[in-house]
Amino acid sequence: MDTSHPLPSLPTRRTALGATALAAAGALALPDRADARRRPRTRKAPETVDLPDGIRPEGITSGPGTTYYVGSLADGRIVTGDLLAGTVGVLLPGAEGRQLRGLFRDERSGLVWAAGNVGSEAHVWAVDGETGDVELDVVVPGGVFLNDLVVTDDTVWVTDSRVDRLTTIAVDDDGDPTGAAPAFVPLSGEWPGYDGTNLAANGIRELRDGTLLLDHSSAGGLWAVDPETGVTTEVPVQGGPGITAGDGIEIGRRTVYVVRGSGQQEVSVLRLCATKDGWTARWRGRLTDETLDVPSTATLAGGWLWAVNARFGVESPDTASYWVTRLPAR
Repeated sequence: MDTSHPLPSLPTRRTALGATALAAAGALALPDRADARRRPRTRKAPETVDLPDGIRPEGITSGPGTTYYVGSLADGRIVTGDLLAGTVGVLLPGAEGRQLRGLFRDERSGLVWAAGNVGSEAHVWAVDGETGDVELDVVVPGGVFLNDLVVTDDTVWVTDSRVDRLTTIAVDDDGDPTGAAPAFVPLSGEWPGYDGTNLAANGIRELRDGTLLLDHSSAGGLWAVDPETGVTTEVPVQGGPGITAGDGIEIGRRTVYVVRGSGQQEVSVLRLCATKDGWTARWRGRLTDETLDVPSTATLAGGWLWAVNARFGVESPDTASYWVTRLPAR
Protein backbone atom coordinates (compact mmCIF):
# COMPACT_ATOMS: atom_id res chain seq x y z
CA MET A 1 0.00 0.00 0.00
CA ASP A 2 2.75 2.35 -0.95
CA THR A 3 1.52 5.93 -1.25
CA SER A 4 4.66 7.88 -0.52
CA HIS A 5 6.40 7.66 -3.89
CA PRO A 6 4.41 9.24 -6.74
CA LEU A 7 4.64 7.36 -10.00
CA PRO A 8 4.61 8.83 -13.48
CA SER A 9 1.16 9.64 -14.79
CA LEU A 10 -0.41 6.51 -16.25
CA PRO A 11 -3.15 6.30 -18.89
CA THR A 12 -6.37 4.56 -17.98
CA ARG A 13 -6.74 0.96 -19.07
CA ARG A 14 -10.50 0.86 -18.81
CA THR A 15 -10.90 1.06 -22.57
CA ALA A 16 -10.11 -2.64 -22.75
CA LEU A 17 -12.55 -3.95 -20.17
CA GLY A 18 -13.22 -7.09 -22.14
CA ALA A 19 -9.59 -8.18 -22.33
CA THR A 20 -8.25 -10.31 -19.52
CA ALA A 21 -4.75 -11.60 -20.12
CA LEU A 22 -2.02 -13.28 -18.16
CA ALA A 23 1.51 -12.06 -18.78
CA ALA A 24 3.38 -14.34 -21.10
CA ALA A 25 6.46 -14.20 -18.89
CA GLY A 26 4.66 -15.88 -15.99
CA ALA A 27 4.41 -19.59 -15.44
CA LEU A 28 0.84 -19.31 -14.17
CA ALA A 29 -1.95 -20.12 -16.57
CA LEU A 30 -5.64 -19.69 -16.04
CA PRO A 31 -6.99 -22.04 -13.35
CA ASP A 32 -7.66 -25.52 -14.67
CA ARG A 33 -11.14 -26.58 -15.70
CA ALA A 34 -11.75 -28.48 -12.47
CA ASP A 35 -11.03 -25.30 -10.48
CA ALA A 36 -13.29 -23.31 -12.78
CA ARG A 37 -16.18 -25.75 -12.29
CA ARG A 38 -15.96 -25.30 -8.52
CA ARG A 39 -16.51 -21.54 -8.78
CA PRO A 40 -20.01 -20.22 -8.15
CA ARG A 41 -21.56 -19.05 -11.42
CA THR A 42 -24.94 -17.76 -10.29
CA ARG A 43 -24.45 -14.56 -12.30
CA LYS A 44 -21.96 -13.22 -14.77
CA ALA A 45 -19.04 -11.59 -13.03
CA PRO A 46 -18.20 -8.06 -14.25
CA GLU A 47 -14.70 -7.34 -15.53
CA THR A 48 -14.51 -4.25 -13.31
CA VAL A 49 -16.51 -2.62 -10.54
CA ASP A 50 -16.71 1.17 -10.62
CA LEU A 51 -15.87 3.20 -7.52
CA PRO A 52 -16.75 6.86 -6.90
CA ASP A 53 -14.63 9.38 -8.79
CA GLY A 54 -11.92 10.93 -6.64
CA ILE A 55 -12.09 8.32 -3.91
CA ARG A 56 -8.36 7.48 -4.16
CA PRO A 57 -8.82 3.88 -2.98
CA GLU A 58 -6.19 1.92 -1.08
CA GLY A 59 -7.45 -1.07 0.88
CA ILE A 60 -10.07 -3.68 0.00
CA THR A 61 -11.62 -6.52 1.99
CA SER A 62 -14.70 -8.69 1.51
CA GLY A 63 -17.37 -10.84 3.12
CA PRO A 64 -19.81 -12.28 3.61
CA GLY A 65 -19.97 -13.69 0.10
CA THR A 66 -19.14 -11.10 -2.52
CA THR A 67 -19.81 -8.04 -0.36
CA TYR A 68 -16.77 -5.78 -0.53
CA TYR A 69 -15.39 -2.77 1.33
CA VAL A 70 -12.92 -0.18 -0.03
CA GLY A 71 -11.26 2.59 1.97
CA SER A 72 -10.32 6.08 0.81
CA LEU A 73 -7.12 8.08 1.02
CA ALA A 74 -9.02 11.21 -0.01
CA ASP A 75 -11.33 11.53 2.99
CA GLY A 76 -11.26 8.26 4.94
CA ARG A 77 -14.68 7.03 3.83
CA ILE A 78 -15.50 3.33 3.38
CA VAL A 79 -17.68 2.31 0.45
CA THR A 80 -19.36 -1.06 0.12
CA GLY A 81 -21.36 -3.05 -2.38
CA ASP A 82 -21.59 -6.40 -4.13
CA LEU A 83 -18.78 -7.36 -6.50
CA LEU A 84 -20.94 -9.54 -8.74
CA ALA A 85 -23.71 -6.95 -8.94
CA GLY A 86 -21.23 -4.10 -9.41
CA THR A 87 -22.95 -1.91 -6.82
CA VAL A 88 -21.45 0.75 -4.56
CA GLY A 89 -22.67 2.81 -1.59
CA VAL A 90 -21.25 4.58 1.44
CA LEU A 91 -20.78 2.60 4.67
CA LEU A 92 -18.66 5.12 6.61
CA PRO A 93 -18.85 8.78 5.57
CA GLY A 94 -15.63 10.69 5.01
CA ALA A 95 -14.04 13.03 7.56
CA GLU A 96 -11.60 15.87 7.12
CA GLY A 97 -7.97 14.83 7.42
CA ARG A 98 -8.70 11.10 7.64
CA GLN A 99 -6.90 8.61 5.38
CA LEU A 100 -7.54 4.87 5.31
CA ARG A 101 -5.08 2.33 4.01
CA GLY A 102 -5.40 -1.34 5.02
CA LEU A 103 -8.82 -2.94 5.61
CA PHE A 104 -9.66 -6.37 7.00
CA ARG A 105 -13.10 -7.81 7.78
CA ASP A 106 -13.37 -10.26 10.69
CA GLU A 107 -16.09 -12.78 9.84
CA ARG A 108 -16.75 -13.51 13.53
CA SER A 109 -17.79 -10.00 14.52
CA GLY A 110 -18.58 -8.50 11.13
CA LEU A 111 -16.24 -5.64 12.03
CA VAL A 112 -14.24 -3.99 9.26
CA TRP A 113 -10.89 -3.00 10.75
CA ALA A 114 -9.05 -0.10 9.15
CA ALA A 115 -5.57 1.37 9.57
CA GLY A 116 -4.59 4.91 8.72
CA ASN A 117 -4.31 8.37 10.14
CA VAL A 118 -6.02 11.66 10.90
CA GLY A 119 -3.49 14.31 10.01
CA SER A 120 -0.23 13.14 11.56
CA GLU A 121 -1.94 10.98 14.20
CA ALA A 122 -2.00 7.20 13.61
CA HIS A 123 -5.33 5.44 14.16
CA VAL A 124 -6.93 2.01 13.99
CA TRP A 125 -10.70 1.82 13.63
CA ALA A 126 -13.26 -0.98 13.98
CA VAL A 127 -16.38 -0.27 11.89
CA ASP A 128 -19.60 -2.28 11.93
CA GLY A 129 -19.80 -3.79 8.45
CA GLU A 130 -23.60 -3.42 8.31
CA THR A 131 -24.38 -0.14 10.03
CA GLY A 132 -21.15 1.81 9.57
CA ASP A 133 -21.02 2.58 13.29
CA VAL A 134 -17.48 3.13 14.60
CA GLU A 135 -17.14 0.60 17.43
CA LEU A 136 -13.53 1.50 18.23
CA ASP A 137 -11.15 4.33 17.38
CA VAL A 138 -7.67 3.77 18.79
CA VAL A 139 -4.88 6.33 18.63
CA VAL A 140 -1.58 4.47 18.23
CA PRO A 141 1.23 6.17 20.19
CA GLY A 142 4.38 6.58 18.11
CA GLY A 143 2.66 5.40 14.95
CA VAL A 144 3.87 7.05 11.76
CA PHE A 145 2.54 5.24 8.65
CA LEU A 146 0.10 2.49 9.62
CA ASN A 147 -0.37 0.52 6.44
CA ASP A 148 -2.02 -2.90 6.53
CA LEU A 149 -3.58 -5.23 9.08
CA VAL A 150 -4.87 -8.73 9.71
CA VAL A 151 -7.09 -10.17 12.45
CA THR A 152 -6.11 -13.49 14.04
CA ASP A 153 -7.81 -15.46 16.84
CA ASP A 154 -7.05 -12.92 19.55
CA THR A 155 -5.16 -10.04 17.96
CA VAL A 156 -5.34 -7.34 15.32
CA TRP A 157 -1.83 -6.99 13.82
CA VAL A 158 -0.94 -3.73 12.10
CA THR A 159 2.15 -2.87 10.06
CA ASP A 160 3.85 0.50 10.22
CA SER A 161 5.89 1.22 7.10
CA ARG A 162 8.14 3.71 8.91
CA VAL A 163 8.52 2.07 12.32
CA ASP A 164 10.02 -1.43 12.65
CA ARG A 165 7.33 -2.89 14.83
CA LEU A 166 3.87 -4.44 14.68
CA THR A 167 1.03 -2.80 16.58
CA THR A 168 -1.31 -5.23 18.35
CA ILE A 169 -4.89 -4.73 19.51
CA ALA A 170 -6.47 -7.49 21.58
CA VAL A 171 -9.82 -9.03 20.61
CA ASP A 172 -11.91 -11.70 22.34
CA ASP A 173 -13.16 -15.03 21.00
CA ASP A 174 -15.99 -13.27 19.17
CA GLY A 175 -13.59 -10.87 17.49
CA ASP A 176 -14.71 -7.89 19.56
CA PRO A 177 -12.09 -5.51 21.00
CA THR A 178 -11.27 -6.10 24.66
CA GLY A 179 -10.57 -2.46 25.41
CA ALA A 180 -6.91 -3.07 26.19
CA ALA A 181 -4.41 -0.42 25.10
CA PRO A 182 -2.42 -1.16 21.94
CA ALA A 183 0.85 -3.01 22.44
CA PHE A 184 3.88 -3.46 20.20
CA VAL A 185 6.11 -6.25 18.92
CA PRO A 186 9.47 -4.99 17.56
CA LEU A 187 10.66 -6.64 14.33
CA SER A 188 14.10 -8.21 14.73
CA GLY A 189 16.23 -11.00 13.30
CA GLU A 190 16.77 -10.79 9.54
CA TRP A 191 14.27 -7.96 9.03
CA PRO A 192 15.88 -5.32 6.72
CA GLY A 193 14.36 -2.43 8.65
CA TYR A 194 13.22 1.02 7.66
CA ASP A 195 15.96 3.00 5.89
CA GLY A 196 14.60 6.42 6.76
CA THR A 197 13.38 7.27 3.28
CA ASN A 198 11.33 4.49 1.63
CA LEU A 199 8.59 2.25 3.01
CA ALA A 200 9.37 -0.95 4.91
CA ALA A 201 6.66 -3.30 6.27
CA ASN A 202 3.58 -3.22 4.07
CA GLY A 203 1.19 -6.15 3.50
CA ILE A 204 0.52 -8.67 6.28
CA ARG A 205 -1.34 -11.98 6.52
CA GLU A 206 -1.36 -14.98 8.88
CA LEU A 207 -0.11 -18.42 7.82
CA ARG A 208 -1.81 -21.58 9.03
CA ASP A 209 0.70 -22.19 11.84
CA GLY A 210 0.22 -18.70 13.25
CA THR A 211 3.32 -17.23 11.62
CA LEU A 212 2.82 -13.74 10.20
CA LEU A 213 3.81 -13.09 6.59
CA LEU A 214 5.02 -9.61 5.58
CA ASP A 215 6.43 -8.02 2.49
CA HIS A 216 8.94 -5.15 2.43
CA SER A 217 8.26 -2.35 -0.04
CA SER A 218 11.84 -1.14 -0.48
CA ALA A 219 14.04 -4.17 0.29
CA GLY A 220 11.68 -6.60 -1.41
CA GLY A 221 11.11 -10.22 -0.48
CA LEU A 222 8.71 -12.06 1.80
CA TRP A 223 9.31 -12.29 5.53
CA ALA A 224 8.03 -14.70 8.20
CA VAL A 225 7.54 -13.23 11.69
CA ASP A 226 7.25 -15.16 14.95
CA PRO A 227 4.29 -13.37 16.58
CA GLU A 228 5.55 -14.13 20.08
CA THR A 229 9.04 -12.69 19.65
CA GLY A 230 9.03 -10.56 16.51
CA VAL A 231 12.03 -12.52 15.21
CA THR A 232 11.87 -12.35 11.44
CA THR A 233 13.35 -14.64 8.79
CA GLU A 234 13.32 -14.30 5.03
CA VAL A 235 11.05 -16.66 3.09
CA PRO A 236 13.09 -18.05 0.17
CA VAL A 237 11.32 -17.61 -3.15
CA GLN A 238 12.25 -20.21 -5.76
CA GLY A 239 12.01 -19.15 -9.40
CA GLY A 240 10.59 -16.05 -10.98
CA PRO A 241 11.97 -12.51 -10.96
CA GLY A 242 11.77 -12.13 -7.17
CA ILE A 243 9.48 -10.02 -5.03
CA THR A 244 10.89 -6.54 -5.42
CA ALA A 245 8.33 -4.01 -4.18
CA GLY A 246 5.32 -5.80 -2.71
CA ASP A 247 2.21 -3.95 -1.60
CA GLY A 248 -0.88 -5.78 -0.31
CA ILE A 249 -0.90 -9.54 0.35
CA GLU A 250 -3.80 -12.00 0.08
CA ILE A 251 -3.70 -15.72 0.90
CA GLY A 252 -5.92 -18.52 -0.37
CA ARG A 253 -5.15 -22.04 0.84
CA ARG A 254 -1.46 -22.48 -0.04
CA THR A 255 -1.34 -19.67 -2.58
CA VAL A 256 -0.10 -16.19 -1.76
CA TYR A 257 -0.90 -13.22 -3.98
CA VAL A 258 1.48 -10.26 -3.71
CA VAL A 259 0.07 -7.12 -5.32
CA ARG A 260 2.73 -5.37 -7.42
CA GLY A 261 5.25 -7.90 -6.14
CA SER A 262 7.23 -7.89 -9.38
CA GLY A 263 5.61 -5.26 -11.60
CA GLN A 264 3.48 -2.14 -11.44
CA GLN A 265 0.47 -3.60 -13.26
CA GLU A 266 0.35 -7.13 -11.89
CA VAL A 267 -0.14 -9.51 -8.99
CA SER A 268 2.58 -12.07 -8.28
CA VAL A 269 1.38 -15.60 -7.47
CA LEU A 270 3.41 -17.97 -5.29
CA ARG A 271 2.84 -21.36 -3.71
CA LEU A 272 3.72 -21.59 -0.01
CA CYS A 273 5.32 -24.65 1.55
CA ALA A 274 6.11 -25.39 5.21
CA THR A 275 9.40 -27.27 5.74
CA LYS A 276 11.32 -28.34 8.81
CA ASP A 277 13.47 -25.25 8.35
CA GLY A 278 10.57 -22.82 7.96
CA TRP A 279 8.43 -21.44 5.16
CA THR A 280 9.42 -21.33 1.51
CA ALA A 281 7.62 -20.06 -1.59
CA ARG A 282 7.71 -21.07 -5.24
CA TRP A 283 7.00 -18.67 -8.08
CA ARG A 284 3.88 -19.68 -10.01
CA GLY A 285 3.52 -16.68 -12.29
CA ARG A 286 1.81 -13.34 -12.46
CA LEU A 287 -1.74 -12.11 -13.02
CA THR A 288 -2.25 -9.05 -15.16
CA ASP A 289 -5.07 -7.40 -17.04
CA GLU A 290 -5.54 -4.41 -19.33
CA THR A 291 -7.68 -2.75 -16.64
CA LEU A 292 -5.01 -2.85 -13.90
CA ASP A 293 -3.64 0.61 -13.10
CA VAL A 294 -1.24 0.48 -10.14
CA PRO A 295 -3.24 -1.93 -7.97
CA SER A 296 -2.63 -1.66 -4.24
CA THR A 297 -4.46 -4.54 -2.54
CA ALA A 298 -6.69 -7.49 -3.40
CA THR A 299 -9.32 -9.74 -1.87
CA LEU A 300 -10.65 -13.22 -2.67
CA ALA A 301 -14.42 -13.42 -3.15
CA GLY A 302 -16.80 -15.49 -5.24
CA GLY A 303 -14.00 -17.62 -6.69
CA TRP A 304 -12.10 -14.59 -8.05
CA LEU A 305 -9.31 -12.29 -6.96
CA TRP A 306 -10.41 -8.63 -6.95
CA ALA A 307 -7.70 -5.96 -7.08
CA VAL A 308 -8.39 -2.31 -6.30
CA ASN A 309 -6.58 0.17 -8.54
CA ALA A 310 -4.97 3.00 -6.57
CA ARG A 311 -3.67 4.68 -9.75
CA PHE A 312 -0.82 6.34 -7.85
CA GLY A 313 0.60 9.12 -10.02
CA VAL A 314 -2.56 9.67 -12.05
CA GLU A 315 -3.25 13.23 -13.15
CA SER A 316 -5.90 14.99 -11.00
CA PRO A 317 -6.39 12.15 -8.45
CA ASP A 318 -9.17 14.01 -6.65
CA THR A 319 -11.40 13.84 -9.73
CA ALA A 320 -10.03 10.75 -11.49
CA SER A 321 -12.04 7.56 -12.03
CA TYR A 322 -11.26 4.44 -10.00
CA TRP A 323 -12.34 0.81 -10.13
CA VAL A 324 -11.78 -2.76 -8.93
CA THR A 325 -10.45 -5.36 -11.42
CA ARG A 326 -11.50 -9.01 -11.43
CA LEU A 327 -8.69 -11.55 -11.88
CA PRO A 328 -8.64 -15.36 -12.00
CA ALA A 329 -7.74 -17.10 -8.73
CA ARG A 330 -6.23 -20.47 -8.04
